[in-house]
Amino acid sequence: MLPDGRRLHLQHGPIDLVVEAGGQRREVAAAYAQAEARFRRILGELVGELAALRKPCGRGDADPRDLSPTGRRMVRAVRPHAGAFVTPMAAVAGAVADEILAALRKGRRLERAYVNNGGDIALYLQPGARYTVGLATPTEAIRPPASCTISHDMPVRGIATSGRQGRSFSRGIADAVTVLARDGATADAAATLIANAVDIADPAIRREAAESLDPDSDLGKLTVTIAVGPLAAGAVAAALDAGVAAARRMLDRGLIYGAVLLLQGRYRVVGAGSAISPAALERPEALAGAAG
Repeated sequence: MLPDGRRLHLQHGPIDLVVEAGGQRREVAAAYAQAEARFRRILGELVGELAALRKPCGRGDADPRDLSPTGRRMVRAVRPHAGAFVTPMAAVAGAVADEILAALRKGRRLERAYVNNGGDIALYLQPGARYTVGLATPTEAIRPPASCTISHDMPVRGIATSGRQGRSFSRGIADAVTVLARDGATADAAATLIANAVDIADPAIRREAAESLDPDSDLGKLTVTIAVGPLAAGAVAAALDAGVAAARRMLDRGLIYGAVLLLQGRYRVVGAGSAISPAALERPEALAGAAG
């Protein structure tokens, strides 16, 4: 338990979760025990499935029936994007958050709960409940430049952020792209692909093959962004326009509820209704960051 006595911290290898549930004390304690029990097995399952989960979607990818529950969540999240190069690993952080949330909730009566996996978040809300989530860029994590309020009646139970300054490689140049969707895995996959789409050809951008930086990367010989110098205003606008177009296509297909795209001090919002406000006027209860 973290010092505040409310939140549970679970960490194993690259997985680092903060979990909080609301409800009667006995229900919350039982929920935390369930989440911890499931967490103890999840990394071992994924390691055993890595070869299958690193295969591009639509190119001899894994049969979900052969995978763990988390692996199945990952495959389901990326299959709607089979026309692009994407592997189930694009959804791993969100899928882990979803899986632990499911374990947390099983048989329990909770008012609300979240699982935050390094900035990729899965939510549960009873009628009348809501969460305020701060949207943090890598350089403004202490004071989020925006927040979103998620209520029970909204079709949003997952929030994920991707970008070149996150934990994973990005093929685009976005500082951060945060997506609201029906679950964490869906949001994670969409954020990855929208962040990849925020891009432009410019000499200020440096790229290298992913495998030269990490021989185990699922991106192989594809290039990833390693540095972005100052860009002209027109270049920033063009890169954001490309990302907005990708986000709108996903919005039109019902894959996402909304997205926020940030690049060098400029941002665009796609969809999201009135959920996203330009400034966090109240202390956020969770923080969505550039998680990869």
